Amino acid sequence: MEGINWLAVVAASLVGFVVGALWYGPLFGKAWMAESGMTEEKAAEGNMPKIFGLSFVFQFIMAYCLAMFFFGTPEGAAQMTVGSATFYGFLTGAGWILPAFAISGLFEQKSWKLILIHGGYWVITFTLMGLVLGLWR
Repeated sequence: MEGINWLAVVAASLVGFVVGALWYGPLFGKAWMAESGMTEEKAAEGNMPKIFGLSFVFQFIMAYCLAMFFFGTPEGAAQMTVGSATFYGFLTGAGWILPAFAISGLFEQKSWKLILIHGGYWVITFTLMGLVLGLWR
């Protein structure tokens, strides 16, 4: 735990909000709404303080766990580079999160478009979390 930079964990936690604003806004917002059945009216009914507050808590947990994987031991911290942290962040998104979304989406009979929108968001988010954690040790 002494190898964890808490400011880096907070910064990595905020990455998801920045990526999400772009991903679910101008990049894929319309496609996500169409595929998920979300409407502007339904979105406006959401409890935004609760949604954003809990989202930050969950993002923080994920960033902290990623930092623990990277820097939780002196040996791991000594071997971790910016490149490897970024790559392992990518692997977390592409190797764990995207397949988890795909499995759930298959059983829920969701479209591949929606699965890839959600999964792609997490691949990018974890890759950038890894980059932030690797840069700001």
